[in-house]
Amino acid sequence: MEIVLDAKNKPLGRLASEIALILQGKNSPKYHPRLEGETKVIIVNASKIKFTGKKYKNKRYYWHTGYLGSLKERKLNELFEKDPKKVILLAIKGMLPKNKLREKRLKRIEIKL
Repeated sequence: MEIVLDAKNKPLGRLASEIALILQGKNSPKYHPRLEGETKVIIVNASKIKFTGKKYKNKRYYWHTGYLGSLKERKLNELFEKDPKKVILLAIKGMLPKNKLREKRLKRIEIKL
């Protein structure tokens, strides 16, 4: 089963939480926490997503390279201009449970600009 969602003028967090529930299968009567789910999500108009408040300029993403003193950061506006798909994927990834099924669920997302 496929669900097509239009991201135009939707806040990032609300869209990501909606997609996370669909990927887990919580909208299905056959839901069970140990199951991966079977619904594929297609997101259209990803580049027209809406950011509320001052997040677009102030929000930062951090990651560590593994070397001493090498904590990296990038602002949301820089990352969104470079790759809007990655911003949406990071938001969805943060809302999914941290277990072995997370990567399998993320593979069922298709994002179109």
